[in-house]
Amino acid sequence: MQDNALISILIAALVALAIAVFFYGYKSKLNTKLRWFFGSLRFLTIFCIMLLLLNPKFTSTIYNTIKPSLSILIDNSQSVNYLDKEKETREFVEFLKENEELNTKFNLQFYSFGENLTTTDSLSFHEKQTNISAPLASLDEINKNTTAPVLLVSDGNQTLGTDYEFTAQNLKQPVYPVVLGDTITYKDLYINRINVNRYAYLKNEFPVEVFLVYNGDMEEQSSFVVRQGESVVYRQTVAFSPQENSKVLNFTLPANRVGVQLYSAEIEAVSNEKNTENNKKQFAVEVIDQATSILLVSDIVHPDLGAIKKAVTSNEQRRLVIESSQQAVNMLDDFQLIILYQPNAGFEPVMNKLNENRQNILYITGTQTQWNYLNQKQSFFSKSAYSNEEVQASLNSGYALFSIEDIGFNDFPPLRTTLGDLEFKVPHQVLLQQNILNITTESPLLSTFEQDNRRMGMLDGEGIWKWRANNFVRNNGFEKFDEFVGSLVQYLASNKRKSRLEVEARSFYYNSDEVSIKAQAFDKNYVFNNRASLTITVKNKETEARETFPLLLKNNFYEVNLSSLEAGEYDYTVSVSNEVLSASGSFTIIDFNVEQQFLNANVAKLERISIATGGKTFFIDNFEDIVTNFTTDNRYIPIQKSEQKVVPLIDWKYLLFLIVMLLAVEWFSRKYNGLI
Repeated sequence: MQDNALISILIAALVALAIAVFFYGYKSKLNTKLRWFFGSLRFLTIFCIMLLLLNPKFTSTIYNTIKPSLSILIDNSQSVNYLDKEKETREFVEFLKENEELNTKFNLQFYSFGENLTTTDSLSFHEKQTNISAPLASLDEINKNTTAPVLLVSDGNQTLGTDYEFTAQNLKQPVYPVVLGDTITYKDLYINRINVNRYAYLKNEFPVEVFLVYNGDMEEQSSFVVRQGESVVYRQTVAFSPQENSKVLNFTLPANRVGVQLYSAEIEAVSNEKNTENNKKQFAVEVIDQATSILLVSDIVHPDLGAIKKAVTSNEQRRLVIESSQQAVNMLDDFQLIILYQPNAGFEPVMNKLNENRQNILYITGTQTQWNYLNQKQSFFSKSAYSNEEVQASLNSGYALFSIEDIGFNDFPPLRTTLGDLEFKVPHQVLLQQNILNITTESPLLSTFEQDNRRMGMLDGEGIWKWRANNFVRNNGFEKFDEFVGSLVQYLASNKRKSRLEVEARSFYYNSDEVSIKAQAFDKNYVFNNRASLTITVKNKETEARETFPLLLKNNFYEVNLSSLEAGEYDYTVSVSNEVLSASGSFTIIDFNVEQQFLNANVAKLERISIATGGKTFFIDNFEDIVTNFTTDNRYIPIQKSEQKVVPLIDWKYLLFLIVMLLAVEWFSRKYNGLI
């Protein structure tokens, strides 16, 4: 409170006193006791009223002590169980929770991770993958404005995601690894990686690349074998030494039968080898009769062409050829889908033959499209284009011709197009809508339509290569964008009549990956039914055991996660409740536990990230050393913060209540004494 406010309050007190003396001290006929009683009431009443009129402001200061956070990040993957560190890890976590010194100095936050970061109260050690990089980055973002060191309880062996040693270079919080696992080096010979395409073509040979690694201090010789069933399809003798401790084998295998072909690779164990689980690995190839062929026709050079080709051919079941309109005219019969990129008058022979053959087409237009020509050569849509414009995309959640996931279209860079009204003359469905300055327009950006047993699409914008690049930056990979383009191409390239129940499933999965099956259900008018109840019944071909799971609605498709199933061959049936509607198929889950491939903790790597972030490395049995380190480190001390609040007196409601009470007491007292 300022000095002038104190003076004003003092003056108000003197005025209130003068008024009280005037009423009950000057010529008053009351006795002395009543004079003092009524005078005091009048003084307090007048003084409170004058305080409200003056409305002085009072400043209050509140002090809060904020403890630093300690994020405890625990590896919940199967490798902890395999390395026989499950019990020690649980005991260590309980020790931290109950330690008074740590809890006094820090706010302890417990997290677990496998493939993803989760808050946790219990540990299962059932996670099939280990991603150390993503949880570290997430915690660094969560605690970016606070002091929050990370206690990383892990064996340091990562099976998924970006290299966490690279991620650690950008972390702002110190990382303190607590090493799980044996640090003693044993003799070990193992299959580090097998590279093979997911698909192969019938009567061809497909390449296989195998990386073999040896840890040991003696020369060893072993035999590498690939079997299909009981038959040996490849064998090679390999020799290792401490100096030559890795081998890369490249060979080809024949694709003689259509369908999923399962192979087993094995490097025979050497003497005294402790871990033989990592000597074996299964892999599979789906042999197909022919690939889906797509022709991209363009008379201009543009980055979009390369991006489209990369996205389409990311699935080995599809091939894409890029040709000019002049060269493409004699090749059209060999392709299931033709992509016309920014058509112009030079496309005349191609357009004529496409109309004659009634082939499937995807039109992609942009700033170099000759719209006057395109409007004349087809009768499906038209546009009066007059200037260039940048547009962004927004997903139409009601699109239901095939399952599509929102991969962040709203945040993608804008595409370049010509401003004008795009008018469709045939029934169509909008997949992406144009968005200009955050306002969704009525003009579609990407649409599909069917006419005369032909499937066609229309993308009204160039610069899709920026979408693919942006998707890589945000997701550390092109997979989501490539799946989007692949789904669009797969739909347009097929002339198969649409079923009321469409199921999307792979032929085989590795059990360390997510086993996911998607489905779409339609009503009798082929409108997506978002109120349907779908279930999937899965039967193990070997044991005949059956399990039933519900499919959950996600955007415009239903999905089920079957990762809980054991490795084996399965038949499945997806059915719609209360309808005679079902679809069947089969898939194989290939046994491969990547978490069992490690024999030792990766101590060297964990030590490097502790040095890079300013932390320190510990071992799981050093409970007290860890506590001592954190309780004595002066970087982590509580911070006292003060908060000042300025409160005007008029906001204090109790003062008004006091004035009312004083007036009431004075009135009843005067009434009681016969003065009223």
